[in-house]
Amino acid sequence: MASDLDPSSGFCRAAGIYYSKRDPIELPPPDQHLDLTTYVFSHHHNTEIAFINAPSGAQLSYSALRHNVKALAASLQRLGIRKRDVVLVISPNSIHLPCIYLAIVYIGAILTTTNPLNAEAEIRKQIADSNPVLVFAAPEFLPKARAARLPVVLIQTTNQTAIPSGCVATLHELFQSDVDDFPSVDVKQDDTATLLYSSGTTGKSKGVVGTHRNHIAMVAGYVNKTRKFINLCTMPMFHVYGFFYTLSAVASGSTMVVMPKFDFSEMLATVKRYRVTSLPAAPPLFVALTKSPIVAQYDLSSLQSVGSGGAPLSKEIIDKFIAMFPNIEVAQGYGLTESNGAVTFTSTSEENKKYGTAGLLAANVEAKIVDTVSGKALPPNQRGELWLRGPTVMKGYFGNMEATAATLDSEGWLKTGDLCYIDEEGFLFVVDRIKELIKYKAYQVAPAELEELLLSNPEIADAAVIPYPDKEAGQIPMAFIVRKSDSKLKEEDVMSFVSKQVAPYKKIRRVSFVASIPKSPTGKILRKDLIQQTLSTSKL
Repeated sequence: MASDLDPSSGFCRAAGIYYSKRDPIELPPPDQHLDLTTYVFSHHHNTEIAFINAPSGAQLSYSALRHNVKALAASLQRLGIRKRDVVLVISPNSIHLPCIYLAIVYIGAILTTTNPLNAEAEIRKQIADSNPVLVFAAPEFLPKARAARLPVVLIQTTNQTAIPSGCVATLHELFQSDVDDFPSVDVKQDDTATLLYSSGTTGKSKGVVGTHRNHIAMVAGYVNKTRKFINLCTMPMFHVYGFFYTLSAVASGSTMVVMPKFDFSEMLATVKRYRVTSLPAAPPLFVALTKSPIVAQYDLSSLQSVGSGGAPLSKEIIDKFIAMFPNIEVAQGYGLTESNGAVTFTSTSEENKKYGTAGLLAANVEAKIVDTVSGKALPPNQRGELWLRGPTVMKGYFGNMEATAATLDSEGWLKTGDLCYIDEEGFLFVVDRIKELIKYKAYQVAPAELEELLLSNPEIADAAVIPYPDKEAGQIPMAFIVRKSDSKLKEEDVMSFVSKQVAPYKKIRRVSFVASIPKSPTGKILRKDLIQQTLSTSKL
């Protein structure tokens, strides 16, 4: 293979595979019995504070974190929770969520999370699919938890005499258990640790089976490259992005400041108050940082790095951000729920300057770029579907053999559904979701490309592009536009702005002005919602 391997791109022409250019990371032997929690706590450091509640300033030390995890694990066993039992958590971000997550997987039970803002009907669907035996719920979401008709642990950390009906205990009570009274559980790395649900941005949400080894491999990749930061957790902890970000911070000995609820001005004040050095961000946050007039009112000089993930970040937005914040490095990455976190990233100042890329392949990760028609593996700078293989790739979709077979092949390749290319230096570039490409006559149009162009217009605050049915062309690009407050932009202005800068088949041919663009918690445009809304009014 060595003679066929291009050291610059990492591409092996004979195998059709891109290999990581990063140094391999040694993982625990696969047959070693080891759980995720034990692995996370095996990395020793001298950091005192693990988590800080942003609004109140309440702190959780690393010693308290370890104690609470063990105490809660013992309590869960006394409540009858056993290996392979599924436990659901319904809560906004909290300094106590890491305790709950780590305790559940510590005893070999399976963690599943849900967006607390989901409707009761949506939560019931997930419960019917995952079959949990216990629910952890924040007080404000107790009615949704009760609707599940399952035992509930109230995420309440102060002592109270009366426990609400339907609750078997409070988190405060469970933290009081004797940590020495903890029967050990034999957990294998291939055992299921998590059941995190995909965002469902292009279809029905599915339960992604993540093993202990999947998450151990992900944490190992980050603990080896992560400096000790003061992190601000703006991403939802119920999402894979927030989940692996939190675990990696604990393993690396960083301090994490937690915002229970995201508010832009509060985020800016939190960075100033706690001298935050690292901030994960989805594209909408980058846009806000470059366009909001209130940013200048806050001292953000402590920030060293802002990480982009959750959705592709356009070069236009990066250029504006760098111009405003020249001393802040923009680290970019790419990952899916199915890969249990980021599988490409930029990690050095030199890599971070490669704007528009999602980075180099992580250690131990392999990739293919596959032609969507012929199925052939493609060399550098050619677009195709990204396939991934490595120790972080999911075991499959829970209870869904058909979807698993369609996404994972017999050789362990994960078909991402993303249209990408890898350049001559091995950097990944994400073009768009294949399912979201607009089929205009014989051409394919990437919505993300047009959205990036639209966002460069100073009168446009936000934008989304979808396929609109057309009798002659099949589909035409339709733009949803959020105008800036002082803008009088018209439909023809938008069309003209785009048409001057793109090939004729990429022109915007229909425009709708809206108050906001629907997005997932990680900033992905929910095009399926816009498509459904549009199709319901379409005459075709």
